[in-house]
Order: sequence, then C-alpha cells, then structure tokens
Amino acid sequence: QPRICIRLYGEDDFNGRPRFTDPEILRSSLAGVILRMKALRLGTVENFPFVEPPPGKAIADGYALLAELGAVDDDNELTPIGVELSRLPLDPRVGRMILEAREHQALSEVLVIAAALSGQDARDRPQDKAQLADERHKPFDDERSEFMGTLKLWHWIEAGRGVHGHAQEKEARVDTHKLTNRQQEQRLRDAFVSPRRVREWRDIHSQLMTVVAEHGWRLNSAPATYEQVHLSLLAGLLGNIGCKSDDEDWFLGARGIKFWRHPGVNLSKKPGRWIVSAELVETTRLFGRGIAAIEPQWIPPLAGHLLKTQLLEPHWEKKAAEVVALERATLYGIVMVAVLQITDRD
Repeated sequence: QPRICIRLYGEDDFNGRPRFTDPEILRSSLAGVILRMKALRLGTVENFPFVEPPPGKAIADGYALLAELGAVDDDNELTPIGVELSRLPLDPRVGRMILEAREHQALSEVLVIAAALSGQDARDRPQDKAQLADERHKPFDDERSEFMGTLKLWHWIEAGRGVHGHAQEKEARVDTHKLTNRQQEQRLRDAFVSPRRVREWRDIHSQLMTVVAEHGWRLNSAPATYEQVHLSLLAGLLGNIGCKSDDEDWFLGARGIKFWRHPGVNLSKKPGRWIVSAELVETTRLFGRGIAAIEPQWIPPLAGHLLKTQLLEPHWEKKAAEVVALERATLYGIVMVAVLQITDRD
C-alpha cells in the first residue's frame, strides 16, 4: 500500500549524483519517436533541434529496430508497414505484433499477450512464500510457451468475473459464477496474483481493444492456433530469437550474443532447440524472459528483409551437367537455411 520510504546514504554518494535525472529522450528507445517524426514529415531526427539531443547510438538503435520490424527500407524511408505502425499509438514492437495478428486471425489472443507485455507480471512471488506461490501458479504454466501460460492466467481471471472467452483453456476453467469485487480480489491473492497489476493489465487491454475498434479490425471468432499466435509475436521479436547450444545450456542469439533461460521462467518443461524471448535482461548474466518454443521454418517468411544469403562450396555435378552449391541464409548471424542450390546449367 502507499507509504513513505526514506532512503539513507552517505554525503559523498549524494554529492556524486547528477543534480537532475536524464530526460526521457536519453533513456528510452527512439524507434517510436523516429516513426512519428517521419509520419509527420518533421525531418530527420539527427537534425531536429532537441533541447537535449539524443546520442548517435540511440538514433542508430532506433533505426535498427524499425528495420527489424520492416517499418523502414534501406534508405530509412517508411514502408507500408511503417505507415500503418505510425498510426498506432503503441510501442512499435507491440504494434507490429498486432498488425501480424490481424493477418493470422489471432487478434483476440495477441491483444491479451501484448497488454501483459506492456506492464508488470501479474503473478506475485514473495521470497518467504516462494514455494507455495510456485505451486499456486502451476495451473497457469505451459509446456512450450510462457505466452500461452499468460493466456491461461487471463482466462482464469476472466472466469471469476463471469466472462468465458472462446479460447479459454480447460486447465484455466473454473466452475464459478460472477464473483463480487471482494471475492475476486481474495481469489487472486489466494493464487498469488496481484489485484493491482491485474487492473493495470485489464486497463491496457481495454485501450488496445479501443485502438482495434477505431481501425475497424475484427477479432477472430475461432481460437487461434499455437502457430498463429507465435507467428504474430515473432514479427515483433525477430531480434530475440535463440538457438540452443548442442553441448551447453545457453542459446545463441542475434549478433553472436549468448543468453540463458531466466530462472523464473514459468514453463513446466524445458523449451525446444529454437525459442523466442519477450525480453533479454542482464543481471549476473544475460537472461531471456517470456520464452516460447518456435519452429525455425516460421522465421524466413517474416525475416526475408533481414536474411543474408551465401553460396558455399560450388562444384560441378557431372551426372546432372550443372553447377551446384550450398546456399546458407542467416539472420543476425544465426543459420536459418542450408540447402543445395542449382546455380548454373551452362
């Protein structure tokens, strides 16, 4: 509950701190700023007279994220996807997921997940009751995807309000009528789920539903499949894919990084060889959180604008009378495709 917190620290520590905190434009991603500026024809972000100009690296990172999402082309001009994203008052990653969900008939599920990704995890895990909390959270765990676990939790919460969605999982169903607010809050606390965070989650979901309604997009009437949901999420998270090491417990990520599964991942089994993470956070080491198993063949159709191809080991096939070579496609250094390619018959 709201209280007053008094922090004590030494005078040297106090004197060594900056007088003011950094302005937000120096702390947050510039992808959304660049997107809006281009849509409003305000010129380039590099030449805009900001009171506190952002560093060049932040600008480059913003352009890199927009390129990953397919929002800008090689000349950093808006693509059709970029134009659509600029009309959504959302984080570009979240907006890209929603646009893809519209194409894959998975809007109902992805709006719930996108709302969850935009706030704090609704589950509580107090240190003194960690084991009990884990037991209470088990019904919401999924074998392959934390995102599907999020959907299970959402359906369980909504069931307490007397709302039953079409995609509700059997594990999350409860035999209950609409509860009073007090009963619902107690039910959440008993399951170590934060009522305050649930309210925030539902508020964000309501806002996303309003955005969808304003654009006239229709929610899917039938439950989306695992593939439909994760193809949609993958469109906004291409830079967070990982391929498991053959011998050790880490995953190879974009641009040669190594990351590990976060200890707090809510999965009942270990994920497969290929995964996508909602976020990568660095504490004692680089961890992936919000993990789901994916199929590698889902990636090339979404990442065609990012794939780099090479032809290796060209040689003459005497019997076929043609030159063949091994074609290899990589995404941020991770090998996606390796197939035998015919290059020349002359």
